Amino acid sequence: MSIGLAVIHGHSMIPSYAPGEVVLVKYGAPFSQGDVVLINFTHRTDIKRVKQILGSRIFVQGDNEAVSIDSRNYGSVKNDLIIGKVIYRFPRWLRIGRKD
Repeated sequence: MSIGLAVIHGHSMIPSYAPGEVVLVKYGAPFSQGDVVLINFTHRTDIKRVKQILGSRIFVQGDNEAVSIDSRNYGSVKNDLIIGKVIYRFPRWLRIGRKD
């Protein structure tokens, strides 16, 4: 399993993660309910929290329910779309770009 960095974009994970924050991701790591994961959609990569595991499908949701587009909109996602699990959030003063 490899490890890499990702930068948060968007507001779907506020207050846990804000735009510009940097996280450490373990690619291919096992995950469980409550973990924050990266999801590989064909046109983007999303960060969401695993709410429920339904066999080979995962129900994911953003922490900011008011703005998040997630499994409540598009349904559960296939297990193989999960590309990694967030294992560390760098201090907020290391944010990249916008500070909102």
